[in-house]
Amino acid sequence: MKDIFKQDVSDEIIFRIGNLRPDLKPLWGKMNPAQMLAHCNVTYVYTYTPENFKKRNLFLKFILKNFIKNYVVSDKPYSKNGKTGPDFIISDNREFEKEKALLIENIQKTQKLGAGYFEGKENFSFGKMTAKEWSTLFYKHLDHHLSQFGV
Repeated sequence: MKDIFKQDVSDEIIFRIGNLRPDLKPLWGKMNPAQMLAHCNVTYVYTYTPENFKKRNLFLKFILKNFIKNYVVSDKPYSKNGKTGPDFIISDNREFEKEKALLIENIQKTQKLGAGYFEGKENFSFGKMTAKEWSTLFYKHLDHHLSQFGV
């Protein structure tokens, strides 16, 4: 799995985002490109402003940490048309250029903060994670959705 904290990897992802167009059709799934960008931005809102979301109850946090986390941070690619958490479902119209700029800003912020910032950082859903787990979470999710649109 590529390391999102490396400049060349972040640049590659940003280049791929630059190849998106608002009229592209997905190879799978229901989102349009603007919705997909907004969906990808939720990961960063969870990371940088988790207070914007309702706290998880202990049972749900246990399930997420012990069963879902391993799927999210493993090297195994996500399946097409997989389940999406309620906070990640984007069904309303979004402004393509606004979401695109925000996602690029989030990727650049994450890369600049670097692995050291993320080592042992608490994840809203999964508890404390290593920098490698954070990198996998970010990169794998972005790669999955950019591939969804053929970029």
